[in-house]
Amino acid sequence: MQRVELGGLTVSAEGLGCMGMSSVYGAADWDESVATVRRALDLGVTFIDTADAYGLGHNEVLVGRALAGRRDEAQIATKTGMDFTTGRGRLVVRNDPERIKAAADASLLRLGTDRIDLYYLHRVDPQVPLEESVGALAELVAEGKVRAIGLSEVTGEQLRTAYAVHPVAAVQSEYSLWTRDPEATVADAARELGVGLVAYSPLGRGFLTGTVEAGALASGDGRRRLARFAEDAAAANRSIAQKAARIAAAKGATAGQVALAWVAAQAPRLGVPVVPIPGTKRVRWVEENAAALDVRLTEEDLAVLDALAEQVVGARY
Repeated sequence: MQRVELGGLTVSAEGLGCMGMSSVYGAADWDESVATVRRALDLGVTFIDTADAYGLGHNEVLVGRALAGRRDEAQIATKTGMDFTTGRGRLVVRNDPERIKAAADASLLRLGTDRIDLYYLHRVDPQVPLEESVGALAELVAEGKVRAIGLSEVTGEQLRTAYAVHPVAAVQSEYSLWTRDPEATVADAARELGVGLVAYSPLGRGFLTGTVEAGALASGDGRRRLARFAEDAAAANRSIAQKAARIAAAKGATAGQVALAWVAAQAPRLGVPVVPIPGTKRVRWVEENAAALDVRLTEEDLAVLDALAEQVVGARY
């Protein structure tokens, strides 16, 4: 596994998203999830992504347990700011400085570590000046609790505002064959400032692998609420995964591996480091994903894949 620099933080060129081990995508098995994290480390996938909102802290506990005895092999990224504790599943974004600092201490406890390698604001709180929130993150860096800071789902203007307070190592945004929003919203600022892009949902929440049947998703699976997974939209979007699969077949790869290879291949064009963090809760998929960066795409392949985002039916949310 190659390595990538994110603002002075060295991470694996592909990471592992852990959200689905605790929430959103239906039931998960604790032991299988722990085994998945450990298998990722075996394969050189050392950039492990979690958040205090995933399973109301459950995911950080799980990640901490999985990394027990192997902490120095991993770079832990976690986030704060999304508060689901108000009940009824209602989200409140809270980024006041005192809460950020208290949340960091709680995350360190759940993770069983003395440092967070990359700490993100999960979302920007419009009620709190961004400079104050980033100032709190900067204090955590000064205290040695955090090595580098990041922002999730921000605009270029917000990134510049934050960077003026403290260097930002990475922005995390949804980015894939069918979601190209960061190219218009934040890529220019990231390039100017030397900030990396961490791409979450690089497999289109599993859809781009061609292995997810939208109509067969469990009743509690959060993808049932997404427009692109609705029956008619999913039927129309199936051709996107099929085109990736055709390219993959010629290379002895899978559609998911081609989708990940495409994301990683955008770094030269965007002028920033790009690290995909595909999420999974199963060993078999982390093994498949880890091999994706060995897939080499030709200019002809890229031309076909680049056009797919224009064919998507349904909004992102």
